[in-house]
Amino acid sequence: MENRILVLAPFGRDARVITEVLAARRVVAHICESGDALVREMCQDSAATILTEEALGDGIVDALREMLASQPPWSDYPFVVLAARQTLHRTDRARSALQELSNLVLLERPVNPDTLASAAESALRARQRQYLTRKHLAELEASKLSVEQLNDKLETRIAERTADLASANDRLMREILERERVESSRVQNQKMEALGRLTGGIAHDFNNLLHAVNLNLQLIERLTVKDDRVRHYARRAKEAVDRGSRLTGQLLSFARTQSLVPKLHDVNDLIRNMAELISISVGAHVKLSLTLCPGPAYVVVDAAQMEMAILNLSVNSRDAMPLGGMLEIHTQMAASGTEADASPGGAVATAYPLGSVSVAVRDTGEGIPDNLLGKVFDPFFTTKQHAGTGLGLSQVYGFTRQSGGNVEVQSEVGAGTTIKLCFPLAPAPKEAAEAMLRGQNAAMALQAEILVVEDDPAVRRSMVECLQVLGFHVRQAADGAAGLTELKKARPDLLLVDYLMPRMNGAELIAHAREMYVDLPILMATGYADMNAVERLIGPHSVLAKPFDLDTMGKAVSMELRRKRPPS
Repeated sequence: MENRILVLAPFGRDARVITEVLAARRVVAHICESGDALVREMCQDSAATILTEEALGDGIVDALREMLASQPPWSDYPFVVLAARQTLHRTDRARSALQELSNLVLLERPVNPDTLASAAESALRARQRQYLTRKHLAELEASKLSVEQLNDKLETRIAERTADLASANDRLMREILERERVESSRVQNQKMEALGRLTGGIAHDFNNLLHAVNLNLQLIERLTVKDDRVRHYARRAKEAVDRGSRLTGQLLSFARTQSLVPKLHDVNDLIRNMAELISISVGAHVKLSLTLCPGPAYVVVDAAQMEMAILNLSVNSRDAMPLGGMLEIHTQMAASGTEADASPGGAVATAYPLGSVSVAVRDTGEGIPDNLLGKVFDPFFTTKQHAGTGLGLSQVYGFTRQSGGNVEVQSEVGAGTTIKLCFPLAPAPKEAAEAMLRGQNAAMALQAEILVVEDDPAVRRSMVECLQVLGFHVRQAADGAAGLTELKKARPDLLLVDYLMPRMNGAELIAHAREMYVDLPILMATGYADMNAVERLIGPHSVLAKPFDLDTMGKAVSMELRRKRPPS
């Protein structure tokens, strides 16, 4: 269809002659009967049009003008016009019509057949070049579209890859920050662990020194001397030993290796005993004030945990007063009743059948904003930049709740903070002097033989002399190997052994002793820091924590002998 030539020659035989000439050259031609038919066929595709000049009427010229104006950019439709012979007499209308046909070959009649055929073939070749241009333009457009699509895909892939890289970079940064945090935490834990081991070792050696001093002071108190000042000096020295013993207990609690057991304590005594430690911890720029209720206030708590809780609160108060201020520790007893946990988020009611004892730590520091009050007891929450682990107040809260109490927090920005710990009041202890004396007499009446195994000569000598004062027969050994030799010689009624010794420690000696004598009563007297490990080995009831006094040792020996004494 695109290679055919349309013919419009409405007069005479011109149309038929033209088609015959074209057919001889194998050119497809189609005769149009009118101008409208020509326009319709041109819209159906054709390569060129041959028409006579007299066919260019006003109507066809207007139609051809519209068609040519709407043709695509690549198209320049060719016309071959057979002009009339009298060109000098051509009217203005005819010249205007011919000018409308831009791609025009004008042949004057009569036309030679070869000339007509050549003009037709030339028009076909021109049209073919236009078709080739159209093809190239289409290919360029397709290529452009393909390139645009590829660019869009490439941009999409680049955007996706960029997003993936950004996400991977974010994950990497988070992992790096987490690794740094974990590494920092691990280093801090290692430091604390090393410090704990060092503290425990120091406490162990210090306990041995205090133990020897304590027992010798008690022996001095039992001597019959005329000068009462000797007993007075011994009593004062023993009070200093007791303070040193509390210090080693606090060191072991700091090392987190001490066995923690709730016992009956007077809260006021606990606070008085640690007042010096609190004063040193908060520094000279903070003034410490103790306002304690009159009389004893007994509660069942773990003394070490209680002291650590008060110390934690005091250190937090110090940090809230960088320029100095007032720190007050106040105790108060209240009647029986039920109180709700007034800590942020607390809603658990606590009953106090015998009443309650409250320990309030007040400061005049910066205070806590309202939006942070609900988070102060959360684990790992801290407002200290690059300092602290955020576990102090959570440990205080956990200890208080486990002890059957609750926590109340009151704070105002710029006015200070008050944290109050409430504990159930416990009955006052009964006098146990007579019972202790009966226990000592009973122990002395047993007349048992005790093997003491202790590597420190001063401690061993003091323990032996004290046991002899209590009425026991005593054998002694300087280390674990010597103790094993003594065990092989004869079975004692009780083995009193230290834990840390050269060549063979107390655990190894106990294992050999139990192989030899299954029912042998054993007491371990030790100042070793890891009391949990000792208790797992032998049981908490069979452990004497150094330093201990003569009465405590006599009671423990008596109880162990009665509990595990073999049948006669």
